[in-house]
Amino acid sequence: MNAMAEKRKSRGVLWAIFGLAGFFVFLAALFAVAYFSVRSRSEFAYSTEGSGDKIGVVDLQGVILTPKQTVDGLRKFADDSSIRAIIIHINSPGGGAAASEEIYREVKRLRDEKRKPIVASIETVGASGAYYVASATDKIYSNEASIVGSIGVIAQWFNYEELVRWAKLKAIVFKSGEFKDTGSPVRAMTPQEKQYFQSLLDNMHQQFIHSVAEGRHLPEANIRSIADGKVWTGQQALGLKLVDQLADFQGVVTDTAKAVGIHGKPALVRYRKPRVSLLDLLIGDASEYLPDTAKLLQTNVGFYYLWK
Repeated sequence: MNAMAEKRKSRGVLWAIFGLAGFFVFLAALFAVAYFSVRSRSEFAYSTEGSGDKIGVVDLQGVILTPKQTVDGLRKFADDSSIRAIIIHINSPGGGAAASEEIYREVKRLRDEKRKPIVASIETVGASGAYYVASATDKIYSNEASIVGSIGVIAQWFNYEELVRWAKLKAIVFKSGEFKDTGSPVRAMTPQEKQYFQSLLDNMHQQFIHSVAEGRHLPEANIRSIADGKVWTGQQALGLKLVDQLADFQGVVTDTAKAVGIHGKPALVRYRKPRVSLLDLLIGDASEYLPDTAKLLQTNVGFYYLWK
């Protein structure tokens, strides 16, 4: 009996040790998650190259869906006296008309009011809404083979009227005005609706032309003559005065540093959106990362400065 009791006691002590060890492992893991979460919240990441004065870099990548991150980055750098100049590093076919315009306005405000040098460096693509943004900078650089331009507006969607009819479904719509459901995907558009939509696109197109002409300090007639949605290579765009100089990103950094009087290699500071950590999802508000029913049901037409 004593041997059995002693064995049970030893087993109990062993389990207690395992439990205590597991508890400390859990605490260590929780601490690590919290630590890396705090580190990942940093909005600025300094490059390892260069130790001179700072140049801020804001990346404009992919389709422009929201202006927030880009505008936030521009404002951070605009208010930071240690940032001597700003480069918008562009690789985007454009995006939402209103989102592109909002970024354009912020760039123009920074250039005209803050008086901080700001240039655009077009990598592979700087078209439509992305070019709209670039046109507000002091100087536009591109590679020789970059895709530049596409000054135009597009709105498109699927019409599944035939599919609804095939499925023997019927759309029920109550509306207060003739044009309230213009662009409905379950019926064809009337001639009046087509004319109405075209007038919206024409107005946005004119805004685009005016803004590019204003940003580039060119007559509107010059921009209107090439504002047919076409894109050009960087080499062609140089001849059309859509870009100012051909250079890769490193060349842009060197040229910009020289222009603002930075001696030696500048330190590049990139603005990055804080990454989402596991701790954010566990104890924070994760609603913005989950599917939004309202967005899933959304079928309204969008207007885009987008190269397709």
